[in-house]
Amino acid sequence: MENILVLDTSFASMNRGDDIIMECVREELQPLMKNRYELDLPTHIAQFHWYQVLRNSTYVKVFRNCKYKFVGGSNLLIPRLMTHFPQWNINIFNYQPLNGCILVGVGAGQGAEGSIDWYSKYIYTRMLNREYYHSMRDERSKRYVERLGLKALNTGCVTMWKLTPEFCKTITVKKSDKVVFTLKSRPALDQKDQTLINILLKNYRDVYFWPQSIYDYDYFRSFNDIESINVLQPTKRAYDDYLSEYETDYVGLRLHGGIYAMRHRRRAIIIAIDERARAINEKNHLNCLEKDCIGELEGMINSDFPTEVVMDFDVINQWKAQFKDYDV
Repeated sequence: MENILVLDTSFASMNRGDDIIMECVREELQPLMKNRYELDLPTHIAQFHWYQVLRNSTYVKVFRNCKYKFVGGSNLLIPRLMTHFPQWNINIFNYQPLNGCILVGVGAGQGAEGSIDWYSKYIYTRMLNREYYHSMRDERSKRYVERLGLKALNTGCVTMWKLTPEFCKTITVKKSDKVVFTLKSRPALDQKDQTLINILLKNYRDVYFWPQSIYDYDYFRSFNDIESINVLQPTKRAYDDYLSEYETDYVGLRLHGGIYAMRHRRRAIIIAIDERARAINEKNHLNCLEKDCIGELEGMINSDFPTEVVMDFDVINQWKAQFKDYDV
């Protein structure tokens, strides 16, 4: 039986958004898993010690010789791997068993537009697959991989591959009585976040908060007038259960919290605060509102608007068609 390796960005992650990404990655890779054995390794912590690689033990050989090695989503690629905590915890001593990795909806982090140092380029160009096209989250990430001399397609984030025009038509255009929101923790309180909370309390009967990342709850507790807000457990399961059970809107600063709501056929407004939401929105047309325009949120909440995510499914199918097990 052939083995397939999935490099999982949710292990040791402090953001439940990575759990959402990996759920979607595994769903999309399911056709390739038939009659194959799935192996998993983390990306955020080191996969192998250098002496394990040097000895090339049976354990290491199993991972080295997998039929496919897929890397799931997240803001994984950076221009400087020699940092105190790279998103992908690899180095010149332990990367060799991962040669031939294929990216699935992966993004390039902050600084991707700039130069790539020789050390990072050396590892990426030897570890990432040269035969297959890589699936990239957005256009800037696609350009990053192409600058490495590798093949890439802008497939959009894998969490959005389910959002076909037919599926989007099933998402309500009208406001709900309930809303779930997210925040992104900051060192100091941002008054625009208090404005967001005030608008939600004014316009919804029931307001829920989901702490998607590790410091979000503590940040939430620093705001005024939050006593009536229901707080969900900081797990993907709790969020999944809430979205499945209740007719609700989503409004928030967390990109994947919003996309996951859409996947549950819930109307979502994503407050754009970083390059990820902006880069994806530029091509895929999420219902985004810039945080600096938070004063416009109340009008948007109380208007009817469709969800019309634009995805290039021909490109997604082109990526899938590289693997004979996909029926596209």
